[in-house]
Amino acid sequence: MTETEFLDKLEQHKGILLKVSRIYCDHPEDRKDLFQEIICQLWRSLKTFKHKSTFSTWMYRVAINTALVFHKNDKKRLDNHTLSDHDARAKAPYDDKYERQLKQFYGAVKYLNEVEKALILLYIEGLSGEDIAATLGISANNVRVKTNRTKTKLQNIIEAQNNEL
Repeated sequence: MTETEFLDKLEQHKGILLKVSRIYCDHPEDRKDLFQEIICQLWRSLKTFKHKSTFSTWMYRVAINTALVFHKNDKKRLDNHTLSDHDARAKAPYDDKYERQLKQFYGAVKYLNEVEKALILLYIEGLSGEDIAATLGISANNVRVKTNRTKTKLQNIIEAQNNEL
């Protein structure tokens, strides 16, 4: 694959990178860093793409693995975000129903472990059980079980959040 073809594929599937970054990072600065790190890792790993799966499935695999490593390394660093930054974002005046639901969803996803985050991301993207299994390296049957458990866990988290309001 040429550099131009790679850049075209990257542009075509940029939404994958944005979603993975948002799932694994709360702060916009961290999202940008992870987004860039995923692009670099995709370029470095391009020679490993064997065309046995779709480019987007391979891209998910690399993006999620990069996010997991990034997240693990991020835990080692001190949180350099100030409370005032968080408060400013929390007081944003935009109050659209969809945006509130999306914010609530991402807020609930924070309580999932890394595998559950990857699983739910791939599920909401509409990947088949077989594609999710290939991306995560688990059996399709395990995907079904983990997906149901993760959906239930998310529902419970969201209900708990709603009860706190």
